Amino acid sequence: MPVQRADARRNYARLLAVAEKAIAAQGADASLEEIARTAGVGSATVRRHFPSRQALLEAVFRERIETLCAHARDLTGGTDSRAALLEWLSAVTADVATIRGLAIALTREAGPDAAHEHCCTAQLTEAGDPLVRRAAHDGALTPGVTITDLLTLITGIALATEHHPDPAAEAGRLLGLATAGVSPHQG
Repeated sequence: MPVQRADARRNYARLLAVAEKAIAAQGADASLEEIARTAGVGSATVRRHFPSRQALLEAVFRERIETLCAHARDLTGGTDSRAALLEWLSAVTADVATIRGLAIALTREAGPDAAHEHCCTAQLTEAGDPLVRRAAHDGALTPGVTITDLLTLITGIALATEHHPDPAAEAGRLLGLATAGVSPHQG
């Protein structure tokens, strides 16, 4: 990857900061033109740094996704595979329900063009898959349930609760109902 000039690095950082605020306020469909205008750059500069809206969303959510992936890795070696999976799913649900635009970003990545390794969905899938496989192996997960199923469920819950007065609490409650069906507590 070529080294960016100082002004290009500043433009990138400024665009990312403005985009984070715009997406938090307006959601995943925040105006790219308004982001450019607020950052004091032209729309061509936005496209040069972020060739698609999805690339911008991935950059905005990168740090949070990396934190969730690290959390999954930390939980992988635990003794209770069901508890580890549910803890991680709860963390993902809380973020997807409260970080405006993240659920939409995940749904937009669901298509066949989203298979690249840096997209949020691919990263969460890779991080959560060992937890799912281990829980399934231990009999703590209904046979046939995949990480893709669970991420789709979480995204749907987040979208359904985004206008709730307390989206994180409602999303957590709905996740609890859903996990009772896919991973019934035994004993």
